[in-house]
Amino acid sequence: MTIDPELVTRKLLLIAADLAALGPIRARGADAYLQNWIDQAVVERYLERMVGRMIDVNYHVITGSGHPPPADYHASFVRLAEIGVLDPAFAKRIARSAGLRNRLVHDYEGLDHSKVFAALVEALEDVPQFLDRINSHIA
Repeated sequence: MTIDPELVTRKLLLIAADLAALGPIRARGADAYLQNWIDQAVVERYLERMVGRMIDVNYHVITGSGHPPPADYHASFVRLAEIGVLDPAFAKRIARSAGLRNRLVHDYEGLDHSKVFAALVEALEDVPQFLDRINSHIA
């Protein structure tokens, strides 16, 4: 199996579009976010979609590079570091998004909206780096 650059690029563009849509919500600040259930729902869904697509990209890049699929979503980020696509410290940090995705999908124990907002802030910093590293890898 090989990496399909068109597939990866399409997913990266979708991730970037979702990320851009979240900027205005971040700009309004945490207090406004915590008081607006529509913004909360929008952020939850966009974060879920972005992380899901990042995981799809991870699995495609890993298996397309001739490696076996990782055991789980968290491991998919770590594995990208092991094969030289991501910096190890960055991979460990962004791998936490897999847990966020699971909480968003399954609504484990309810959601702490202040933590979701913090995840939004982290995503606005980390996701562009992820996109850059994947783009560089497939170029």
